[in-house]
Amino acid sequence: MSQTAKTRVLTGITTTGTPHLGNYVGAIKPAIEASQDPNVQSFYFLADFHALIKCQEPKRVQESRLEIAATWLALGLDTDNAIFYRQSDIVEIPELMWLLSCVCAKGLMNRAHAYKAAMADNEEAGNQDPDKGITMGLFGYPVLMAADILMFNANKVPVGRDQIQHIEMARDIAGRFNHLFKGQYFTQPEAVVDEKVEVLKGLDGRKMSKSYNNTIPLFSSEKKLQKLVRKIKTNSLEPGEPKDPDSCTLFQIYSAFASNEEAASLREQYAAGIGWGDAKNHVFEYLNAHLSAPRERYNALMEDPAHIEAILQKGAERAREEATITMDRLRSAVGLGRFV
Repeated sequence: MSQTAKTRVLTGITTTGTPHLGNYVGAIKPAIEASQDPNVQSFYFLADFHALIKCQEPKRVQESRLEIAATWLALGLDTDNAIFYRQSDIVEIPELMWLLSCVCAKGLMNRAHAYKAAMADNEEAGNQDPDKGITMGLFGYPVLMAADILMFNANKVPVGRDQIQHIEMARDIAGRFNHLFKGQYFTQPEAVVDEKVEVLKGLDGRKMSKSYNNTIPLFSSEKKLQKLVRKIKTNSLEPGEPKDPDSCTLFQIYSAFASNEEAASLREQYAAGIGWGDAKNHVFEYLNAHLSAPRERYNALMEDPAHIEAILQKGAERAREEATITMDRLRSAVGLGRFV
């Protein structure tokens, strides 16, 4: 299959935290599998400009960028096939954001879910100014996301349901630009929502999320992993009493990593009344065995940031080869081309 015939898939990873088991199951694992498909041209980027919208902690952003890059590489991201880069290394992206901002209707941004939610929070708090604390970064977030997508004319963008609106906005902005400047400059991207992707529960039974402080970091040490698994919330049923695996966070986490046969075997043990202590030991041992090899690779990568930097710079070079050509064409389209 030729390079031009490949389906283009783009995914961004916001750099504001440490990757956890939920990230792996919901986004990292399927994306890495896609990176190994020769019929797909994948673009994976560290969304560090996006991180600045909600995090003004430089150390946290810097550490997160390194941790996330090391995580994806340790888990087998194919950087020969996929293009892996930092958003902030592609200087053409904020330039494209400005071009898109100049054709994007403010009314479209007024309807963005994140902006409306922030205003609703202000109203609920009794603030007279509905825009209190809302930055232009938050307000213009969908335009930056559109620039990420349209820069590389991505055909498909895997997202959660809460992000579908942003893909629709990118389509609107692309269509508006194409219409105003009378050309087919941008492809219309499609949102891809995988209904089969599981949303893992965290230590307290709610969705595993940094905001709930209930996560299990993907590459915790063996000792820390064991401690966290033991903290997973269970009920008060005694050993010998049958237990319901379908309502159990512990079983859900195990099933996300185990084969169908392994999950069925543990399900039988639940029906037979396995004790919670034994169940937690079983889950810990399985996760630890599953993660030990990538954990070792991750730790080695974290000790060699120069190696990670070299991979990201190589990815940025590949991305910018295309971005510079795209921006030359777009500058000419809007009247900013060279005189000679």
